[in-house]
Amino acid sequence: MLGIYAAFVALVLLLLALDLGVFHRRAHVVSVKEALGWSAFWIALGLAFAGFIHVGYENHWMGLGLTPDLMAGPPAEVPGVGLVYNDGWSATVKYVTGYLVEKSLAVDNIFVIAMVFGFFAVPALYQHRVLFWGIVGALVMRGIMIAVGAQLIQRFTWVLYVFGAFLILTGVKMLLMKTDESDPNRNVVVRLTRRLFPITERLHGQHFFVRAGSDASREAAVPGAAVESDRVVESARRGAFLATPLFLALVMVEVTDLVFAVDSIPAIFAITADPFLVFTSNVFAILGLRSLYFALAGMIDSFRYLKVSLAVVLGVVGVKMMTHSWLKSVLGPSFNLYLLGLVVAILAAGVAASLLANRRDAGSPASPRGSGTR
Repeated sequence: MLGIYAAFVALVLLLLALDLGVFHRRAHVVSVKEALGWSAFWIALGLAFAGFIHVGYENHWMGLGLTPDLMAGPPAEVPGVGLVYNDGWSATVKYVTGYLVEKSLAVDNIFVIAMVFGFFAVPALYQHRVLFWGIVGALVMRGIMIAVGAQLIQRFTWVLYVFGAFLILTGVKMLLMKTDESDPNRNVVVRLTRRLFPITERLHGQHFFVRAGSDASREAAVPGAAVESDRVVESARRGAFLATPLFLALVMVEVTDLVFAVDSIPAIFAITADPFLVFTSNVFAILGLRSLYFALAGMIDSFRYLKVSLAVVLGVVGVKMMTHSWLKSVLGPSFNLYLLGLVVAILAAGVAASLLANRRDAGSPASPRGSGTR
């Protein structure tokens, strides 16, 4: 199994190298048209990988489908192969469902990323670089979380019920609470970062760190952190490296993804406990987050009911995780396909409700457009 993981990681590294080293070698403002094109590319690539999943699991390449999957029910005994937990069809359905759920939850991440970029005044010219390295860090963190989660589920089956209950509570919390737009200066992560690194007041191009020189030595501290002023000047005298506000934005993007991963990782385990399906669906959902951000950042408020639909999806997968054995006995072996259809229907309903509400408000001048649930 290690060979298939190594091959997949090599593919991801190649895609990332082409992305930053070839297609986005020079910093530029990503237009909506370009973002939509890249979004289509990443989505097509993620869905095309489902073809590999089907063939690989059907033929059990490098042990695919032989890994215990508590979400698959009793394994089938295949002569010459052994116990098979996922064949080509079941693995494909689980991969597509997991990809769709993770992609949808990643969209919610865009709300917070937009707020982070706005607070730190990150120019559109450098946002792609921050998101690129933010996603590289996110892939590493999620890989570790998935490995730990898979081991926990294999050793302690009761963890499934803990994850399921957590997803339901998270869905309820998402319905009842609005997005917190508090001052990031008070965030404990930002305050800790400023204690660890002297931060320059202004950006230095697309650099996260700069060596202190004549210009940096004259800079004051970041607004809201006056105690850092002496540290910046002293670091400049010693020729030390200084962090820039772009690095602070990167740290916040990483922390934001970590917080969202706490919700999304249990969500994918509610669909399948096969680590390869969990990892690949997560990776392809995250890879397209940058282009999706640039495509949707300008019209986030148009999808006012998206958060409601995402909360319902979390509740549905949480219930499924806690009752998967009973659902399989009632709905039969195709119950994962029914879950996929239900997730699509819920998300489509949220988008449709948002568009209808926008059209209604546009046609009613006397009724101001509401901000909706965020």
